[in-house]
Order: sequence, then structure tokens, then C-alpha cells
Amino acid sequence: MKIAVACMGAQVSGHFGHCENFTIFDTDNNQILHETSIPNPGHKPGFLPNFLGDQGVEVIIAGGMGGGAVEIFNQRGIEVIVGVQGPAREAVETYLKGELHSTGSICHEHQHAGACGEH
Repeated sequence: MKIAVACMGAQVSGHFGHCENFTIFDTDNNQILHETSIPNPGHKPGFLPNFLGDQGVEVIIAGGMGGGAVEIFNQRGIEVIVGVQGPAREAVETYLKGELHSTGSICHEHQHAGACGEH
């Protein structure tokens, strides 16, 4: 399974679309096999969920995310987990243990992009 984390470096980003990079974790049998970081190719409405889906991502983890992105991920059958903070690798390890749950932190306005992960 491929799990993507919206990151600022190695930390979970507060806002999905404005992250610096996506860290993609290839996992199998609840173990991380490989980790790759790719730069955010740009925040355009509807682009990033399809970009990540085309990479084979099955789960996306972020601090906060807009409703439009959540809707596209849902349409593609990609699990969305938001409201996450801290190191990306720890978030994925917690997810693989079945202990990471979404808080439903959906951003409705882009003006507060820096605070999305805080609600």
C-alpha cells in the first residue's frame, strides 16, 4: 500500500495544498518498506488529489485539507486522514498500527492556510 503524507520537510504539513513536499511510504504487512519525497508540483484546484492518485496512493495524511480535495480523494477511493501533526514517519507507523484516526479537520477558507491543522 502507498501512503502519502503532505509535509513541510519531514513534518506533517498543516495544510495539504500548501505543503513543501509529499513523502510517499511504500508499505506491506504493516511495515514501511521504502520512503520517497517528491516536491509539491503546485497547488491548483483538483490537481493534487489526481496527481497523488495517479502515483498509486491509497491513503493521504495531512494536518488540514479543503473540502474539494477531500471529495476528489473520496471519489477515487483514497482514504483521507486529517488533523495530524508531528513527524510524517511516526504518523504512518501509527496508521499502520490502526491507531491514527482522522479528526475531520476540513478547511473551508484558504485565507487561513497556516492555521488549518489547528481546528
